[in-house]
Amino acid sequence: MYRIGLFSKINKVTIKTLRYYDEIGLLKPAFVDEENGYRYYTSEQLPTLHKIIALRQIGFSIDEIMAILKGGNISIIFEERKQEIETSIEEKRQQLFQITYYLEKMKEDFNMNYEIVLKELPEVIVYSKRMVIPNYDYYFEAIPQIGKEVTKANPELQCTVPEYCFIIYHDGEYKDQNIDVEFCESVTAFGTDTETIKFKKIEKVPTAACVYHKGPYSTIGKAYAHLFKWIADNGYTPSDNPRESYIDGIWNKENENDWLTELQVPVMKNK
Repeated sequence: MYRIGLFSKINKVTIKTLRYYDEIGLLKPAFVDEENGYRYYTSEQLPTLHKIIALRQIGFSIDEIMAILKGGNISIIFEERKQEIETSIEEKRQQLFQITYYLEKMKEDFNMNYEIVLKELPEVIVYSKRMVIPNYDYYFEAIPQIGKEVTKANPELQCTVPEYCFIIYHDGEYKDQNIDVEFCESVTAFGTDTETIKFKKIEKVPTAACVYHKGPYSTIGKAYAHLFKWIADNGYTPSDNPRESYIDGIWNKENENDWLTELQVPVMKNK
């Protein structure tokens, strides 16, 4: 038998750790002297401790190790851990790729005002109207009329909190005239359709490349150019039409230089 101090030295494990394993029932000593409380371990326990150490080095949690030692479904536990590691590796690889991208672009005339973020876009219920507009200025005329029409038909209708008002660009790219757009406003429930306004559900977007544009709509093309270049340079492909989400605008900011719009492009990773 080995006293706890010697057992810890043999296995390069602290006494504190062995005591913890004893307390939680992961590895209890073979014998405890009732007179002095000394813990003793046997050589038969060495393989068990080595298995615990090996599993901890792989990254398994204490609960997972206990399940493995108790004869749980080992293949499922290992497969789940494998998927976690693969996801982590891919996230780190993407972070490294983006850091390298920024370092390279810093050597050029690179606009750091346009920071790209990858995120999920939620599933939403919206009322929407599709139309072809002559230019961006037409929004100031069209959008208030859409609001009046839908409110008249649905006086109790409520928008989501936070609000999510956006336009989908069915042309699939930035255009400055004759633009095929669909105005959408996220609401809490389906309402009554009108002749030109329809309610529908828009599915969740797992990954979208997003960037904020601050300023008038007339200069938003620069943000689009930056965003689509980032998508191509970072190994992504657009998987659906781009959106513009309106955070600040003419309704709450007098100066157009204070308007804030988020461009959202659903993407998928190239294989």
